[in-house]
Amino acid sequence: MQNEHNRYREEEKELNENVEEENSFEETNENPFNEEAETSEKQEKGWKKTKKKQKKVEDFEEYHELKKEVEKLKNDLLMNRADLENFKRRHNEERIRERKYCLQDFLMELIDVIDIYDKACSIKTDDEKLNKFLSGFIMINNRLKQILENHGVKQIVALNQPFDPSFHSAMETVKVDGVEPNTVVEVVMTGYVYKDRVLRPSMVKVSE
Repeated sequence: MQNEHNRYREEEKELNENVEEENSFEETNENPFNEEAETSEKQEKGWKKTKKKQKKVEDFEEYHELKKEVEKLKNDLLMNRADLENFKRRHNEERIRERKYCLQDFLMELIDVIDIYDKACSIKTDDEKLNKFLSGFIMINNRLKQILENHGVKQIVALNQPFDPSFHSAMETVKVDGVEPNTVVEVVMTGYVYKDRVLRPSMVKVSE
């Protein structure tokens, strides 16, 4: 009986050893799979990190592209605004000039009429009846000149003045004794200025 009991104990011990070996074998066999799983998980994490970094880089580049676009649009807006302000300023200046010189064409025609009156009033005669007519012309002529002056038109003083191409137009040069060269010695046609603009230059003769 004792021998049989010992045999059972040995069989049980052997059976337990076999189970342990079997478990050990299974654990050993499972390790490679566990390592592969861990490696795959690490690779996946690394891939995700790489994707996140790549996404950050793409977002960073996109941000800078958008920033450049915003700066460009901002500069375009400022330029358009400056162009608009310049256009408004030029438009206002043109309107001011138009109002300032709105009578220029009319006054030019009126000057031609005054030229005719000046010639008529310069006639010298002993005829009393004609002198009465001329006195009427002189009064009208003076009134027209007063109207011109009221609207900012003045005669250009040219006789015995140094020749100035801004106000004088030389018709010819003449030699005159005792007169400095480049001096206006005769006014052929009176010139006029309208405010700060030359309406018509004086037609003159200039000394050599």
